[in-house]
Amino acid sequence: MDREPATGGDPPLVSVLGAAGYLGSVVTARLAQLPIRLRAASRRRSPLPEQVVAEVEVCTGDLTETERLADVVAGADVILHLGKHSGGWRDADTPEGERVNVGIVRDLIEILGRRRPTRTTPLVVLAATTLQVGQPPKRPMTGSEPDRPETAYGRQKLTAERLLKAASAASVLRGVSLRLPTVFGQSPLSPVADQGVVVTMARRALAGQPLTMWHDGTVRRDLVYVEDAADAFLAAMRCPDALTGRHWLVGSGRPDTLGAVFRTVARSVAAQTGESAVPVISVPAPADAPVIDFQSMQIDPTPFQRVSGWCARTELAEAVHRTVAALLDGRDRF
Repeated sequence: MDREPATGGDPPLVSVLGAAGYLGSVVTARLAQLPIRLRAASRRRSPLPEQVVAEVEVCTGDLTETERLADVVAGADVILHLGKHSGGWRDADTPEGERVNVGIVRDLIEILGRRRPTRTTPLVVLAATTLQVGQPPKRPMTGSEPDRPETAYGRQKLTAERLLKAASAASVLRGVSLRLPTVFGQSPLSPVADQGVVVTMARRALAGQPLTMWHDGTVRRDLVYVEDAADAFLAAMRCPDALTGRHWLVGSGRPDTLGAVFRTVARSVAAQTGESAVPVISVPAPADAPVIDFQSMQIDPTPFQRVSGWCARTELAEAVHRTVAALLDGRDRF
């Protein structure tokens, strides 16, 4: 039988799905400093800070197993769904990708639908993606664009988001979808390594290798430092009623050219190692390079900022500096 959500003087119970992941581990570290009950759930044990304020329960297991998922969300007031298929967006077109990216949301809705009615409907915040829109428009996106995803990952996340919105409309849950752009960087809050392009280039620069681009460097990306992305989920927890039933774009509002990003990486590595900055050069793209790698994406996060009060506070140069420092300190050893 499902446990009841917190009532009266009980601290709220927050379940984090994917708590041992790259973003999930930073969200979990932030939540661990709050006076809540925290249930950190993932396939492997989630790293935790040495000092915590929350009452923490760490759960390990396969969340695609419905019974295990039911256990980790039992009685939860808030569920942050940060899990995704381990293959990432490039390798999501598999039955396993579909099961993780869509199936867990479907199971979660069914589980919560069996709950006895309570005064507080559980809040579910989904980590979605800006790839759901498909071909990005020339202007900054606000979340009002039609969705025509061109990748399997974008299609799967859109399906999961639509299921969440339908369940929210049916009062099964209060659903909020946060569409994330490229989240990057290493944080001292977590030892889990970023596998993205910024860290890849930082490692190349530390090895004294040139940083290579498949274009002229003018392709733009909205890059959000991982701690800022984590804070967006905490912001959603603070004002659920104003956000429920919709999707929201999370972004820095500062589209940087990849050429500028790579040069920032090269300068940061040089400054922290005392070596000369490695060159940033253009090289021919491989024949199978995804079209999305050549498309610029700009985000206007104003709608989410106005409602939640959240904004990305970490400038690119500072985020890159922290990332390089973490690599030098060996924090990404996992």
